[in-house]
Amino acid sequence: MISQSTALGWASGCYKRGNGDVPGTYTANYRLSQLHENGLIDGDALRQFLSASGLVDCVWQMTWADDTLIADENLPARLSSGQGYVVFVHGWTGNHTIWESIPSLVAANDRRLVTLSLDHNGFGASLLADDTPSLDSCNPPAAMRTVELLVDLLGLRQQAEPKVINFVGHSMGGAMLFYLDPSRWHEGEYTRFAIAPALLLEDEQNRIFYTALGIGIGIVNFVPVFEIVERALRPSVVDALCQGSSSYVKTAHTEQYQETPRGITAATFLAMGLLDNREISRSFDLFRVILGHRDRLVDLTSMLDLLSTLEFPARNIRVVAGTHYLFSVGIDSVFQHAQNRELVVEDILSLHQRAYALLRQSRRSR
Repeated sequence: MISQSTALGWASGCYKRGNGDVPGTYTANYRLSQLHENGLIDGDALRQFLSASGLVDCVWQMTWADDTLIADENLPARLSSGQGYVVFVHGWTGNHTIWESIPSLVAANDRRLVTLSLDHNGFGASLLADDTPSLDSCNPPAAMRTVELLVDLLGLRQQAEPKVINFVGHSMGGAMLFYLDPSRWHEGEYTRFAIAPALLLEDEQNRIFYTALGIGIGIVNFVPVFEIVERALRPSVVDALCQGSSSYVKTAHTEQYQETPRGITAATFLAMGLLDNREISRSFDLFRVILGHRDRLVDLTSMLDLLSTLEFPARNIRVVAGTHYLFSVGIDSVFQHAQNRELVVEDILSLHQRAYALLRQSRRSR
């Protein structure tokens, strides 16, 4: 029996509440297994999701803006009252915390949006059932399928009033957005914003790097004597990934790298390097990409070559001065990255408004 007053009744079952990073914003954290225990998620639907995703659980943080702190029981109504949602998906060895203040900034700038920042693909508290997963279960297409399934499980689309689902991904999270299936969505029902997407189909140098890194970490997983080499390599990996970012992001990645089973980390790197899936729908109207000019992990020229091959519209591409973490403000990137963070928030909001207008228009014509 599902004890919920609305289709979004699960929103009343958070396990932690807090203040957002921006005044007037609030957060609530959720865990699928706990929602099921409290009768807020259907058991059969949950089992189908976990089986299809390969996860044992899933965790996310919700952020919204309001005049006052509201009670847990009023969160479902708050969640259903706006125009849509922004779903943030992190990259490899990350978790939902790497977004820092961006979810709060989005919510504060448009109270009609609620954000959900996910742990996914075996990282954070959303671990895969298999500590040595197959590449097909943890590559960008698989990650995209999982996120789409989660959106359906949480009832974000099945509402009386039209809602826009705005997907925002960084690095691997950005790469996965290319594998969304537009045939499952109505016009204006979704947007995509990829930040430094690590889609390496035309980047042979980084494909070799990620493949070798995945193999190396995988060897350590089975031959512990090589652990000393992996410990020496770890700071270099985190430094390359987090160049220009804040100390908070660097710490989050370091801790996540240490906590994640090596088999999952190895498989994810291998999946990035070996991915050769070019079945990408060329539906790019509500899809934007932002790239950093000094990104050591996503080569700018190779990515522009790929986007050109895909016939990605030039007007939907933005190149800024910045690194792989072009939106995180580190001590050596304050001027550049602070501006980029503002641009990221502006682009998310602009995409949403365009999509919402289309969605209402298409809804009236159906």
